[in-house]
Amino acid sequence: MLTKMTLDESRNLPLWRRPVGLLFLMAVGMPIAFATWNALLNNFVVEVANFDGSDIGWLHTVREIPGFLAVGVIAIIMFMREQVLGLVSLILLGVATALTAQFPTLGGILTITMLSSIGFHYFETVNQSLQLQWLPKERAPQILGLLLAAGSGATLVAYLLIVMTWESLGLSYDFVYLVSGGVTVLIAVLCFVLYPQFESPDPQIKTMVFRRRYWLYYALQFMSGARRQIFVVFAGFMMVEKFGFQVHEVTALFLINLVANMIFAPLLGGAVARFGEQRTLVAEYIGLVIVFLAYGGIYYFGWGVVLAASLYVVDHILFSLALALKTYFQKIADPRDIAPTAAVAFTINHIAAVVLPALLGYVWLVSPGAVFMLAAAMAGVSFLLALLIPRHPEKGNETRLSLWMAPTPAE
Repeated sequence: MLTKMTLDESRNLPLWRRPVGLLFLMAVGMPIAFATWNALLNNFVVEVANFDGSDIGWLHTVREIPGFLAVGVIAIIMFMREQVLGLVSLILLGVATALTAQFPTLGGILTITMLSSIGFHYFETVNQSLQLQWLPKERAPQILGLLLAAGSGATLVAYLLIVMTWESLGLSYDFVYLVSGGVTVLIAVLCFVLYPQFESPDPQIKTMVFRRRYWLYYALQFMSGARRQIFVVFAGFMMVEKFGFQVHEVTALFLINLVANMIFAPLLGGAVARFGEQRTLVAEYIGLVIVFLAYGGIYYFGWGVVLAASLYVVDHILFSLALALKTYFQKIADPRDIAPTAAVAFTINHIAAVVLPALLGYVWLVSPGAVFMLAAAMAGVSFLLALLIPRHPEKGNETRLSLWMAPTPAE
């Protein structure tokens, strides 16, 4: 890790030690802790901490606060390299996950969740920045799809172990959280030891960047965060509260999602490369409108568990198309803006995420179906915004309105 190396020089390294190898190892390390935490969360808080809909809403509001404060990454990278910050954040995520079951009260869970969330969101901010700096534009969609598949594959192994051993070996929340968090820490340490510090060709601006010509990207990020948060908080909670899913049943559903992502994520990356960001994002948002309307129908019309589980899988597949939002920004951005804009975008993405879980937790107590109707409306707004993406986005052609409201490149 003490050795510094440019991206051009790294081409002389073995393939596994190049920047893309590090990205794949980090893609494997993060979800082992985070996805295991997420798979057990709903059962853990219901069975151990006796959470209701309001409590789970507050938990996810607290979890999203570090995402809202992701803009703080800009200050940290003034004295710490992005690559180092990403790995330190990964270690924090792993340690906090390992300790989760030691605090089985509302206050304890909120505290440890805040720490793990700082690690997760700062890692994701830096990881996205490094991906867009290190991956060539012409191959970025395909490689991003493969990175998604790699993360899904690692999580698949963890979930299979839970499904196969949770009941037969009588595993505890304490043991599973400890092991999954420990593995993530080990992977982060290996990344420190095995890889040099890679120098990006374009030094990043280390101040906040907020440009008018990125307005559509900001808007899509805001709507994505609001819509995504409803799914993350309430879709899984519905499976436990309404249909009585046990730990191994929830994890089995996650396993199906992972297999689907491993199969479809590389294909969807290829679809983005072939059809462009605008068409793929439009397709995603139309699909999400239908899915969320159907979620609402489960409550309003009493549709059953098979449909709910099927929608859960389809939802995950559609969200994989969000990689098109990354490549859209990569095409329109000044290369020096990638790191600071990644931090700003994460903050924008989490503005609604900080407010919605707690607010909609109270709505959930009155009408769960209304929560999903709101998500469908948000997906509809995203669809309208996606129509403004040009067929071939680039710097100076950021939106279909650029000819009429074109700012200067510096704006």
